[in-house]
Amino acid sequence: MLPPQKTPSRADLARQCVKCGLCLPHCPTYALAGMEAESPRGRIALMADLAENPGQTGVFRHLDACLGCRRCETACPADVAYEPLLVQTRALHPPTLTWREKAVLWLLAHKSLLNGALGFYRAVHPLLSPSWRPLPRPAPTAAEPASTARENAVFIGCVADIYEHNARHAFLQLLRATGDDAAFPAAQGCCGQAARHAGQSGRAAALAAANHAAFSGFARVLVLASGCRSALEDSAGVPVVDALAYLAGRAEKLQFRSAEGRHVTLHTPCTASFHGSGKVVHALLSRIPDLHITVLPDTGCCGGAGLHPLSNPARAQALKTPVLAAVPGDADLLLSSNIGCRLHLAGTLPVQHPLEFMAHYLA
Repeated sequence: MLPPQKTPSRADLARQCVKCGLCLPHCPTYALAGMEAESPRGRIALMADLAENPGQTGVFRHLDACLGCRRCETACPADVAYEPLLVQTRALHPPTLTWREKAVLWLLAHKSLLNGALGFYRAVHPLLSPSWRPLPRPAPTAAEPASTARENAVFIGCVADIYEHNARHAFLQLLRATGDDAAFPAAQGCCGQAARHAGQSGRAAALAAANHAAFSGFARVLVLASGCRSALEDSAGVPVVDALAYLAGRAEKLQFRSAEGRHVTLHTPCTASFHGSGKVVHALLSRIPDLHITVLPDTGCCGGAGLHPLSNPARAQALKTPVLAAVPGDADLLLSSNIGCRLHLAGTLPVQHPLEFMAHYLA
């Protein structure tokens, strides 16, 4: 019998870094600031020091500024587990949060109140000035479709409960076209990723426990938002599968009508690149006849990571600008598989989940 594996300490995780610097060109905050303290290597050095000297207190603004996009992990030759190191460090040295961030984190953990707030926001949205419209107007919603499926559970999430409603229905339509089905367990809630990255480990653990109970008995959880996947993999208790990747495994059963030469642009979120689902999306969209797809070049993180648009709106805007500038002029729609990216990029042109677009052309 093998002995139980020891969970790596923060110091162990930090020591994985060989200080090669290959992560630096991939880090969005380093690209803007051009300083070592705003790079993964610089932050790992700080986190190593905090691990060795845990009594330190104060505001660690360069650590607080990390988006948690995990772009550094995709470039790291030493396979540094940066996100676990960041989450563990922030649990002991929480970022300094604004009152808006604290309010949003509280709402994310209380979904019925969050849904009520978003319903009110939808009603008053036309009356608000542009500066009071931090999010696009939510679309009308309806009850989740009934299902007795016990193999697949679809993750609903928190903000996505309202904003991804149409995408979930589109996914179910596509899934049923392949002869499969899925259920929407009502007791689930936020994945807890925002709370984890804000250092609120207790709140994140409570959300994880609720989801673990909600998904008990299912064979797998299918998740539409690439940004939620990591937190769910740690807490769901069953395998967590990207909804697009699952659909790709059944794609031969899908038939699509012609897009008649329509031109769309595909955005690949940082989290989709990390989990390797970006190519899957392109392959699925390519099955639609007469569709022209432009994949955006990698201009870096769009700035929509977690609560970053709230904590640093100027930098979030600076990160968004090159992404939108890369969209071709003849594209009439931007497709992105992560809820945070879509909410942040919306405005200049329509933004949609690839699943909604695919369902529209289902034959």
